[in-house]
Amino acid sequence: MAHPTEPKALTSLKVSSYQIPAHRLIPNTSIQNKPLLIYHSCFPISANAASIESHLMSQGVVKPQWRYTMYSTTHFHSTTHEVLCISQGSATLLFGGEDNPGSIEARVQKGDAVVVPAGVGHRLLHEEQGTFEMVGAYPVGSEKWDMCYGKKGEEKAVDGITKLEWFARDPIYGKEGPVLS
Repeated sequence: MAHPTEPKALTSLKVSSYQIPAHRLIPNTSIQNKPLLIYHSCFPISANAASIESHLMSQGVVKPQWRYTMYSTTHFHSTTHEVLCISQGSATLLFGGEDNPGSIEARVQKGDAVVVPAGVGHRLLHEEQGTFEMVGAYPVGSEKWDMCYGKKGEEKAVDGITKLEWFARDPIYGKEGPVLS
């Protein structure tokens, strides 16, 4: 029998991949050309926040830092990439910033995971079902994140994104997986 948090077989995983153009002072995926990735139903419905955190730790790629919903204000991180694993409920999220013709509205639900490259603006549009909660994790060694909002004065922070390393291993699947493609 599979472990209750064992992710779905990679061969049957559905992944959505998006390149989001820069908009105003939000660099989105244009700065490193690494896509926003949504792993649909990668964790079983029986997985909870603690078991997801345990699985993430076992891969040795990211370190879980918090359990929370998503802020309703568009923000991005310039110091690290982010992995969000939905542990409860469902919601519609906006990636790319308001009024960006290239932005993505995505409905996510319990069991999904989202890999958000540094620089990609993101916010909660609305919770759809129950209490929406995610496990937020960051690459090992990059556990300190900042909050940028696409405002003047953040240019130096944004320039730092170009120096960030991408994942050497997939945060969910390890030696193979969508972040490595």
